[in-house]
Formats: sequence, structure tokens, C-alpha cells
Amino acid sequence: MIKLVASDLDGTILDKNNSIFANNFKAFEDLHKHNMNFVVCTGKTYHITKKMCSKINANFGIFGNGNLVMDLRNNNVLYKKLLNTNEVLSCIDIAKKHNMHVHIYSSEDVITEKLEYLDLRNYKLQQADNLEGSLNFKIVDDIKDYVIKNNPEVFKLVISDTYSTASAREDIENYFDLSVATIRKKGKYKDAIINKEYEYLDVTSKNTSKQAALEFLGNYLNIKPDEMLTIGDNVNDYDMIQKAGIGVAVANAYDELKQVANYTTVNPVEQGGFAEAIYKFIEF
Repeated sequence: MIKLVASDLDGTILDKNNSIFANNFKAFEDLHKHNMNFVVCTGKTYHITKKMCSKINANFGIFGNGNLVMDLRNNNVLYKKLLNTNEVLSCIDIAKKHNMHVHIYSSEDVITEKLEYLDLRNYKLQQADNLEGSLNFKIVDDIKDYVIKNNPEVFKLVISDTYSTASAREDIENYFDLSVATIRKKGKYKDAIINKEYEYLDVTSKNTSKQAALEFLGNYLNIKPDEMLTIGDNVNDYDMIQKAGIGVAVANAYDELKQVANYTTVNPVEQGGFAEAIYKFIEF
């Protein structure tokens, strides 16, 4: 019996216009009404998704691809994992060595020298009419100098390039024991918000992932993996889809995810793939 539903946000609940299909709201309501543990699992920070989590009645949140876990019912932090200053400064050096764009996330800030890739996407989303949350975008002259002088708490660091980030990833993995995920926004997965193709490295502290955070939360709630239903669309959802009792890929998901999912929805995110998954596998 399913006791916990964990879902990605972008591309799973939220479409490319940051909108939610109407049927999903009924699914949120039914989950809430029947006291189902509903967990948002996102690569975004808490502050940019705070209002959205409230809007969809999520009980728990896994943010930054697993570097922060929160009980949203009482705004309580269950755990957080930060990059240390040496790791941040070294990754900035690696990005600059390869002439790649780099930006960092603290709890409330996006810090960058120029809005260009994922940071530009988040900025445009925040400026849109359907505002999600509130991040401060700090444009600085020298991001390394800013970190040295201000010593911010850094949850994650993102390195982006139009072509390939493989060389930067190799350098990071050769010198540091960090969690590094490569996300490609190319071809049919092109970033429609900024109308650009690129790929980026999502760099977080060691053993950080949505799945690791979900395992922590499962232990906290005394819920086993086979009692979880997970839903996603992107490669950073891979482990949580593969290891859940029921893992679902929405119709618009990356092909790699569909290969390990127990089920792929008929409907994409724009037509309520999330709600389809909920009503297929949960009896209310």
C-alpha cells in the first residue's frame, strides 16, 4: 500500500509556462484529504518554491536535489547539507578555467556575475506574472571575491555551457568527492523559458541526491521504499524512480527515465500526467 507520494516539480507538475493542469489540483486535494504524505522533490531552492509548495498542499519538501529536507507543515528543517568554502572556491576556479558560466545558491540568494543560463531562467520565472517565490539575484563583479569576503552558506553550485560541461565535471571528480549531476537542456528538452540550448552541472555536497533525501525521510516517517510512489521527468529523478515501490515517468520525461520507470503516463505534464499517476496507483 502506498503511504508516500514524492514528485518532481518542473516538467512533472509545472509545465514550461510554470502552469499547473486543472486535474492536478483535485489530486493534491485528495492526497491532502486522505492524509497521504506528499513530498515535493525539486532541484530548486526552498525559497523559490515556498509559495508553490503551499499552493499544492505538500507536507514535506526535498530541495536542491536533496541538500535540504523540510517538514513544511511546521516550517521545520530536518536536515541540510552545505558545500564548504574550499569546495565552492575550487569549483569556481574550475569553471573559469574552462570558460564556463558559474552561479551559486545560498538559502535566499542566487549569486552570479551575469544572468545567462539556469540563473536567467529562474530570474525570468520570478519576474513572470505567475510568481513562484522570492529569491534575491545578486549580480557581482567577481563571484570568487564575493564568496571570500561574505562566506555565504552555499547549498549548491551550477556550472553551465552551451556545448559540453564534461571537462569541468572531470576536473571536479578528479579532485573532490562531491555529488555532480549533468543536466542537458537540448533538442526536445531545450529551455523554452530563455529559448536556449545548454547543459549544466549541478554540484552539491557528497552523497546528495533526491533518492538519498527520500531514504532519510522514509526512515524519519517509518515508510519503506516499496510503500512509495515517485513521479518525475528528468535524469535527476532517475534513482528515486528506479528504487521506489512504484516509479512513474510522465509522458514528456527523458528517455533514460522511462527505461527504469514502472509506468509512463499517457499524458504529458501539460495534460495532467501527475494526476494520471495518482489515480492509477492510489485508491481513495
